[in-house]
Amino acid sequence: MQKNCFFVFIILLILSFISCGTLSLEKEAITTGTLFEEMIDLVKLANFPDPSFRTMQYSSFDRRSNLPGGQDWFANSDGFGKEPIPNFQKILKEPDEDGIGEYLISDVKGPGAIVRLWSAAISGKIQLFIDGQLTPLYDGPANDFFHRVYDSFPDVNKLNLDRLKKTIYQRDAAYAPIPFAKSMRLVWIGNLQTIHFYQVQVRLYEPGTKIISFSPEDLSTYSDVINRVTEALYDPDQNLAPHSKEPAVPFESTLDPSKQTEILSLDGPKAIEVLSLQLKADNMDKALRQTLLHILCDDYPWGQVQTPVGDFFGAAPGINPYQSLPFTVNPDGTMICRYVMPFKKTFKMRIENHGDQTVKIKGFVLPMAFTWDEKRSMHFRARWRTNHNLIASNKAVQDLPFLLANGKGLYVGTSSYILNPNNVPTPYGNWWGEGDEKIFVDDDKVPSIFGTGSEDYYNYSWSSPDIFYFPYCGQPRNDGPGNRGFVTNFRWHILDPLPFQNNIRFFLELYSHERTPGLSYARIGYHYARPGLTDDHLAIMPEDLRHLQLPENWQPASRMGARNSVFYNAEKIVKSKLHTRYEKGRLWAGGKLLVWNPPKKGESLTFIFRAKEKGEKRIHIAAALTPYSGKISILVDNKPTTLANKKEIINLYRPFRTLLRNFTLPPMELKPGKHTLTLKFEGAEPGIKKPAIGIDFIWIQKSGQN
Repeated sequence: MQKNCFFVFIILLILSFISCGTLSLEKEAITTGTLFEEMIDLVKLANFPDPSFRTMQYSSFDRRSNLPGGQDWFANSDGFGKEPIPNFQKILKEPDEDGIGEYLISDVKGPGAIVRLWSAAISGKIQLFIDGQLTPLYDGPANDFFHRVYDSFPDVNKLNLDRLKKTIYQRDAAYAPIPFAKSMRLVWIGNLQTIHFYQVQVRLYEPGTKIISFSPEDLSTYSDVINRVTEALYDPDQNLAPHSKEPAVPFESTLDPSKQTEILSLDGPKAIEVLSLQLKADNMDKALRQTLLHILCDDYPWGQVQTPVGDFFGAAPGINPYQSLPFTVNPDGTMICRYVMPFKKTFKMRIENHGDQTVKIKGFVLPMAFTWDEKRSMHFRARWRTNHNLIASNKAVQDLPFLLANGKGLYVGTSSYILNPNNVPTPYGNWWGEGDEKIFVDDDKVPSIFGTGSEDYYNYSWSSPDIFYFPYCGQPRNDGPGNRGFVTNFRWHILDPLPFQNNIRFFLELYSHERTPGLSYARIGYHYARPGLTDDHLAIMPEDLRHLQLPENWQPASRMGARNSVFYNAEKIVKSKLHTRYEKGRLWAGGKLLVWNPPKKGESLTFIFRAKEKGEKRIHIAAALTPYSGKISILVDNKPTTLANKKEIINLYRPFRTLLRNFTLPPMELKPGKHTLTLKFEGAEPGIKKPAIGIDFIWIQKSGQN
């Protein structure tokens, strides 16, 4: 009897602790602050989400695309205006006499959070209602909502605004979390005849999840958290503190052709928090593609990671320096991965040399303590695939698979590596990425993530050839001109990961502006998986790893964005070859670049061309951007002119890269006959001892054609 009384007393004591909050069994509430913490929490990704959620996307995709593989599956009216079917869930109010109507973007019931916004351009206004309130949380310009939503709230001034615009706002996307406890309703008010591209990604949590809804005052309440997180996002190499208390484990090896080695072996349970790796070889582009990285956890017969070394780090081919949250590539070739790799028993890293040259490998891993949870812990996976000699097309469009997997896991990132041989020298014409992402999760009959274009998925728009990188997205390589040559894009799903309970099917359409044979397309779908997941991966063959090169002796084509144009190779129309030389390479038209080394500021180089007929023309200059380039100004027929964007000086300097870009002058009247285009040297960046100006070709186009 006394023993029973004692047990009753203990139970009552525990219940008392619980009721007083001393021993709480409740999960922490999700707030704006906790969502910001998740933006840099790479360890948390290694366990399946708890509370669980589903990531949905509401976008302006073409509503005719409702039957997978059906006749309109590749329809492309996704926000330009005048679509056959309005790009919204519902028409709330028919257009008035001015064409302005109200349209439902999303109406979500239950706990959730907006985690990503994107738009290429959108007119009209947005109203955001949360938790059934009649007064909108946001009521203002649609473009501001999608690109800088926090800026509309006064408390944003409590934040480091410079860091905010470089981390939370990433190119054309905004990772500005807005949690809601009960519901979220988003309405667009505008004219269907005008541009209205949009994407809204939302986490939908399991019922009963405790969420404290967003309030504008959150930007002040959580300002310390937000400022700390944005500092880490801005420079993760310096500001993202590791969890590990253990010493780094180095590795080093020299690997001859056709050889492989197990370069590292560790016992668990642990996790790899940081992997740093550097290759050395005579031809680095070849080595980074033809040296394979295999990471095998817990004695699996095939590596959870199987990929060329360079491609794994998101910036291939070659060394293209950039910084993001999970990956960094440094100019010296040091490549860093911060995706956490848990293992229960064993971790093995194997390097395999499929090339014809000796490769040196060195680096280290940073292990960390990790408790393997039998219900939630997952292995990190990255399995590379490629297709060579594809025919990209705007008619025979195709869905390229990135990952087809059965099992339970979390999708966390994507990279694309493309060789685009199209010889139209403008984005309108050589653009390869008109296609949408289509991601089927679990029991989807149609994709729960349906996009509006490849560049939109990668957080930019309008087939931009710019080099850029942010914490979650980037384009670290794009040779040019336009989108020609080698092009690399990446996007990391950190705040917006895609959990799947049973399966995932990730496709991205290959949809180009015109038919383009000979395109190569490699890609990786990075994900975590519970043991037992199976996928469609095929072993990487030597033929997959062929050394890719641009076509020889290409010449620009007068089509699409370059229609009605006449092209002149620079070396054929230069007036004097004093202080000039030639540089050979497949990037340059005809395999040859005219390089001018002006001896001092104020020197000039003149080209002579002819106009065949009277009329307004545009002059374009295809110039090299390099680490040793200088600055120029331009004269036409001895009269100074600006670029079309009003700039007077062109700075051709670009660190760490060699690119080919078009520079366009304003429309001007040209009489029939001989004309001159003169480049005047305006100096160079400090430290450049022998500045160079590389001119590939000059082209004259009838005005209004591009």
